[in-house]
Amino acid sequence: MDERYDPKKIEPKWQQVWANEHTWEVSNDEASSENKSYVLVMLPYPSGEPHIGHLKVYSVGDAIAHFRRRIGQKVLQPMGYDAFGLPAENHAIKTGQHPRASTEKSIEEFRRQFRSWGISIDWSRELATDDPSYYRWTQWIFLRLFEEGLAYRKEAAVNWCPVDQTVLANEQVIDGRCERCGNEVEIRQLEQWFFKITDYAERLLDDLETVEWPPHVVTMQRNWIGRSEGAEVIFRCEELGIDYPVFTTRPDTLFGATFFVMAPEHPDVLRLSDTPEVHQYVNRAVRESPEERAEAREKTGVPLGHTVTNPVNGEQIPMYVADYVLMEYGTGAIMAVPAHDERDFDFAKKFDLPIRRVIEGEDDELPYTGDGKMVSSGRFDGEHNREAFGQIVEWLEAEGRGKPAVNYKLRDWLLSRQRYWGCPIPIVHCPDHGLVAVPDDQLPVELPDVEDYAPRGRSPLAAAEDWVNTTCPVCGGPAKRETDTMDTFVDSSWYFLRYCDAHNDEAAWDRTVVDNWMPVDQYIGGIEHAILHLMYARFFTKALADLGYLGFQEPFAKLFTQGMITREGAKMSKSRGNVVNPDEYVERYGADTLRSYVLYLGPIDQDADWSDEGAGGIHRFLSRLWRLAADVAETTEPSPDGPMGEPTPLLRKAHWAIDKVTSDLGRRFAFNTAIAAVIELVNDAYRHKEELLATPEGRSQLRFATATAGSLMFPFAPHLGAEVYEMITGQRVWEEPWPEADPALLVKETNEVVVQVNGKLRDRVAVPAGAPDHEQERLARELPKVAAQLDGHKIVKTIVVPGKLVNFVLG
Repeated sequence: MDERYDPKKIEPKWQQVWANEHTWEVSNDEASSENKSYVLVMLPYPSGEPHIGHLKVYSVGDAIAHFRRRIGQKVLQPMGYDAFGLPAENHAIKTGQHPRASTEKSIEEFRRQFRSWGISIDWSRELATDDPSYYRWTQWIFLRLFEEGLAYRKEAAVNWCPVDQTVLANEQVIDGRCERCGNEVEIRQLEQWFFKITDYAERLLDDLETVEWPPHVVTMQRNWIGRSEGAEVIFRCEELGIDYPVFTTRPDTLFGATFFVMAPEHPDVLRLSDTPEVHQYVNRAVRESPEERAEAREKTGVPLGHTVTNPVNGEQIPMYVADYVLMEYGTGAIMAVPAHDERDFDFAKKFDLPIRRVIEGEDDELPYTGDGKMVSSGRFDGEHNREAFGQIVEWLEAEGRGKPAVNYKLRDWLLSRQRYWGCPIPIVHCPDHGLVAVPDDQLPVELPDVEDYAPRGRSPLAAAEDWVNTTCPVCGGPAKRETDTMDTFVDSSWYFLRYCDAHNDEAAWDRTVVDNWMPVDQYIGGIEHAILHLMYARFFTKALADLGYLGFQEPFAKLFTQGMITREGAKMSKSRGNVVNPDEYVERYGADTLRSYVLYLGPIDQDADWSDEGAGGIHRFLSRLWRLAADVAETTEPSPDGPMGEPTPLLRKAHWAIDKVTSDLGRRFAFNTAIAAVIELVNDAYRHKEELLATPEGRSQLRFATATAGSLMFPFAPHLGAEVYEMITGQRVWEEPWPEADPALLVKETNEVVVQVNGKLRDRVAVPAGAPDHEQERLARELPKVAAQLDGHKIVKTIVVPGKLVNFVLG
């Protein structure tokens, strides 16, 4: 027997057992709606090596998975990699190394470290989104959506770097400049691919009622969808013969609209005016965030040189572009009513535009945003504005100039990326037949190898002419492949389905199999994915269900978002020098220490600050548990019938710990208090050990308590939990059912009360459960050690915490 706890021996031993025996693999034959549990951590992006956040979130998932296995559920906990993306492409541009090579190197490091942490993953289902065997089916899904009109092309504003000659993602624009070259970014209108997620806006909103997600995440989803009711009103530019629809929640103020404003990103702005002044204004505006543009500040804008007709009074009103209008709202264009809107009022004052009051109020101050009688509103004069609301919309609808409308802030999903390292879009452009889908039997359309990964005014794929030039599947004539690749959110919007049937070469999945496993029972990940990833995955699921490929509407039944680990009060970053490298701490303390510590730091859904001292404290606790098990195994004999004799305080404590950890794991993810309960149990075992070793009954109860501590720690420290349990019982803890607390032993006959004098521990005393305060005080006074401290002193105050503490405060 070793003399000390040695995780470098214990952890590889159990990892080898689990790998050799494929312990955590589960077959699809074992899945059924009654006994399955699909536990899934959000797909990680493999860049460099795993960080402490990865270890935390996978420790959460693993604790849940271990607990559910031992309560009889068939648990699916797979692993994969969100392998396409900008970091690998940027690395390729700098070094010339193929993104596939750097990505595979990172995946190998992730794989090595995850195995060293002992995460109970079903490695047989491992996947990477950059593998053609995976993105073949990503392309297949795209084509099914394309066939249904849910994937389409249209012009959209994009960030353009004139120096690098490339489109930039929003995250590549830093303070209005290209992150690569530092040049100012411009806006250009280019043909882009979109998914029509807006068709699902109402269902995406309504079905939030069917999932068990944190309330703040549901609120974020609701706000992103942003439903509002009002009217769509047509303002026509007579000169150009173009109708511009506007969504408004205040049709009662239409008679007060005296000018018309478009967002800088609106696709028609540069068509209406191509002057340098407009170009400069648009480029400057889009460098700012929506939050900055919404700030209360001096209004700016540029006239567009055209007018539109106000549909309620026939007036020609001037058109402007202004940054206080956002493309995210309505149609990206507004009717401006300066007498009744503060931002419109400030703009009208700045540009000396008419301000016409159309709703009377209690005072003459403008802008007036309240309700009242309508004035200067033609046939509606004298009506209360709220009563006239519906009448105005009905009138406009009858005239063909408007209609009732529901608007959503949600916009269609722009999926085009002018990038190399992404999933190719399986479309060819034929001069005669337009956009043509690549036939299913020609999938996957694989990425070609290219020599230059940097965009040069077009997607890097466009340079691979042998790949681009192809034939039309319809007519056999010359055609060109689509050279945009897909947003990486597409890859991560269905991976949870592929895990269910990861080796199916004939289909993306078998519906029976996927319906058995799905939806994911417990999804776990960071709050940073609370909007887009979840929204897109929900859209894919609903669209695929509508097409008959799935039998459920929501992908994630329950969601848990973990907090961040900070250090020295700040987010970890290399520039701050406060990064915790998991590999270094695993080498120092072992994986069990690290896993247990990140779960013990505090409530798991909240941020917590890392402490080396805290990690060391958990290591000392695990060492104490190992020493306890080693001593008990060596000095006591097995007790085949379990604990014998009258229940001792330690036996009661063991059943209390079972009850506490079961509740903390099963009903709420309170891992910190669960681990604290096991620490209490181990401390009590040490305190009572010598007296229990004196009798066969005591030894049996000590063995039970020690084995229980190992069993309860297994979800958090699986290697040590397995080692302790085997030392005491000779059994494999993961093959044993989760322990159940005996209700009779949870009812305390006595409580052990701590007795203090001036806040210092002097003794402990057993008091009957439910004893009144004065009885607890009397028993405490009678203790010899306490009586000696009280002798000759005046007691100023006595503090009694029922069943826990008596503290005498002396004068």
